[in-house]
Amino acid sequence: MDNSLQDPLLGHVLDARYRVDARIATGGMATVYRALDTRLDRVVALKVMHPALAVDAGFVERFIREAKSVARLSHPNVVGVFDQGAQGAYVYLAMEYVPGCTLRDVLRERVALCPRAALDVLESVLAALGAAHRAGLVHRDMKPENVLIGDDGRVKVADFGLVRSVDSRTGSTGPVLGTVAYLAPEQIEDGAADTRVDVYACGIVLYEMLTGGKPHTGDTTAQVLYRHVNEDVPAPSATVPGTAVELDELVAAATARDPRLRPRDAVALLAALRSTRAALTEAQLDAVPPGADDAAHDSAEDRTSVIPRALGIPRPLPVNEDAIGGGPDDVQRTALLGRPVPVRSRFGGLLTGRPPRRAVAGLGALLLVLLAGIGVWYINSGQFTKVPALLTQTEADARERLTDAGLDVGDVRREYSDTNRRGTVIATDPTVGSRIRGNGSVGLTVSLGPQTVRVPDVTDRTLAVARKEITAAGLEPGMVTDAFDTTVPRGEVISTDPAAGTERRAGSAVAIILSRGAPVEVPELGGKSLGQAQEALAELGLKSEIAPERVTAKVPAGEVAQQFPRARSEVAEGDTVTLTLSEGPEMIEVPDVVGDGVDDARQTLEAAGFEVKVDRGILGLFGDTVDEQSVAAGEEAPEGSEITLHIG
Repeated sequence: MDNSLQDPLLGHVLDARYRVDARIATGGMATVYRALDTRLDRVVALKVMHPALAVDAGFVERFIREAKSVARLSHPNVVGVFDQGAQGAYVYLAMEYVPGCTLRDVLRERVALCPRAALDVLESVLAALGAAHRAGLVHRDMKPENVLIGDDGRVKVADFGLVRSVDSRTGSTGPVLGTVAYLAPEQIEDGAADTRVDVYACGIVLYEMLTGGKPHTGDTTAQVLYRHVNEDVPAPSATVPGTAVELDELVAAATARDPRLRPRDAVALLAALRSTRAALTEAQLDAVPPGADDAAHDSAEDRTSVIPRALGIPRPLPVNEDAIGGGPDDVQRTALLGRPVPVRSRFGGLLTGRPPRRAVAGLGALLLVLLAGIGVWYINSGQFTKVPALLTQTEADARERLTDAGLDVGDVRREYSDTNRRGTVIATDPTVGSRIRGNGSVGLTVSLGPQTVRVPDVTDRTLAVARKEITAAGLEPGMVTDAFDTTVPRGEVISTDPAAGTERRAGSAVAIILSRGAPVEVPELGGKSLGQAQEALAELGLKSEIAPERVTAKVPAGEVAQQFPRARSEVAEGDTVTLTLSEGPEMIEVPDVVGDGVDDARQTLEAAGFEVKVDRGILGLFGDTVDEQSVAAGEEAPEGSEITLHIG
């Protein structure tokens, strides 16, 4: 089903200015459209907050803050913000439109980059963030989705939606804003967000570009957060053998868990990057990573989200042997650490000598209760275990984990998946963590990788039909553009990109090129009466409209003074040409040129806006002085009218 057909903004003009032409992307907080700024006649990217969030003053404030913050930045690697406004439930930002793709798209296609390409991308990103940091701003949501790569190769940083001033701080009990895979430890622990959180995220992005995967993964959000806080980012060379040690060191510096050990801001990291590049040989820079085109990059971890602190991020428990006592807290701590709990009770002193009979009897009764409890535990729980963590594991690893847990492998199903690498587990039955008998079996669903489909041939279809056929083929209708074509009727599809018959991953976008029909050349209409101009346009299949205001011009009142598009421009049949009529020429005072030489007199009159004619009588054949002018000096004449000079 083509959801874009149900989008109420498509085809509408927002705030009487922005014509919404196509949907580019949808995120958790906003949708981005390609739109035309009808006032300035330029294409823009329109970021529109989801109406459901527009009622939240905090989200609206963040939206407006993004506009104001980025408007302060003027840098070639930062996506510019042009305008901010609202109409009804729609709060929007008008931004620079960058035709191209995101770094995530590149990684999805190529998995990993050679060091030269990775450093090139990161250098532009750090230049942009450096400008932001020096302006006192922190991005807080750096990730490949927010790195745009234009068709011309330029790299730009986008989406300053979570931007904050350097000295701002999220309360330790409030939610964490950002994308799980790129959060710095201090953001997770207490909400700190200075320039070094962007440095950390850039280190994660560099690791991902070099290896094709994220350093910290897990079955749950809490597991990923735990690893950020408690585990160092591994060296890229551990995943891609042969990676230069200098690159390992650069990643380690940027992703140090202690923010004091990281470069202080993007400018400092940029300097470190350039030093690293200078230390690498050409062969090291161009080393092609052994790639697996099966690596998965899409996951919920890539989405900007609000992470409640109530997740209870697991932390290592402090071990202090001297502090272990007999209180309830001590019992809980020791039990978690798996150490014996010292028993302190009223029986403690009796245990040092020979126990009295009452104590023995009491202990015997206690032992019977414990044995009965163990029996009940075995009947109710001892025969059961939990399904181990198997998601994202290879099928072989999953089978091994099940065997180690004393479980059998049940039915194995295989399904296509756009977000899971081929051969990895995407679901289990029962689900991970479920209670299961110790000798039970667990079914696995294993990814076949992304399903590829063939782009259908929608040539000569209308836009609505083409979208339906593309959707039915398992693809997404993408950006719509138009072009002149002498063979395909106006409004029908000329071609698609990718072309018909091309194999593409299911769910990929297909751009559509619509025909504008054969081009029509706009005729020259200046100086024609309104009736003549309209007749000439109608004969060419063009429409006409009259501009509400007239202008002064050299042509007589009521005739065409201006036209848009201009003469000899190419338009499509059925397009409209706007005609601006003359209110008549401006009246200009005629200068006095009697007694001047002919050349000087001509120059003076033409500079004033008149045409000049010279009339030489019989006696003036050899003369050069103006004896008379057809309009007396000081009188007014229409601009562009002719003044005759009499000589002799």
